[in-house]
Amino acid sequence: MATWYPLYMFLWGSACLASLMLYLKERDAYAISHRTYWKFLLAPWKAITFLISATSLTVMAPYTGDPTWDRCDSIVMSVLTFLTAPWVVGILYRTATGRVPLRQSFVAVCVWMFSVSWIFDAYILIRDGEYTPLWLPNIFASSALYISAGLLWNLDWKPERGTIFAFMEPDWPSPPTRSVFRKVAWLAFVLMGLVTLLVLPFLFDRHLDFSAWFERW
Repeated sequence: MATWYPLYMFLWGSACLASLMLYLKERDAYAISHRTYWKFLLAPWKAITFLISATSLTVMAPYTGDPTWDRCDSIVMSVLTFLTAPWVVGILYRTATGRVPLRQSFVAVCVWMFSVSWIFDAYILIRDGEYTPLWLPNIFASSALYISAGLLWNLDWKPERGTIFAFMEPDWPSPPTRSVFRKVAWLAFVLMGLVTLLVLPFLFDRHLDFSAWFERW
């Protein structure tokens, strides 16, 4: 294990603890704490697309050339992505537009990094006895999937505006009042296709030596 990995683990562990304390201090101020978010998230079309994507990632995990990708972390990442990515993407947008305070973005970024990287770094450390040298490329690869999923499950349609991202609306996140999948299906398939394109190289080039590529990290 590189000598600086313990320092990196200390830093991300501290960030997780700080974000948890911030969240608990103002829990009611966070949209993810409220029933409306979960009703917004559990729309039938979102649950169905989640099951399809989670099953696909889990089934293909053993057939890739990535030694850090197995069925366990596929399931965990799929669940964490579904539960948190729509909220994280929404909070980052709403912070950028001045609708929520910056501290919520700090919490959101920590949730993002925990979901796509830090929890798996810890898992691989326990599984293999060493910190994965693929930690950095995994952040970029997993983040692309995570943000795409956050955008996908924020798709909405309004009669006066057409297809939009729900986090652009003042009342986000609000439970759906109608089925909108037919209206947003074209963009949903674009985002799902993007995720597929990101994953396919791992599946069709099973003999890639990922460790050699990123051994310097």
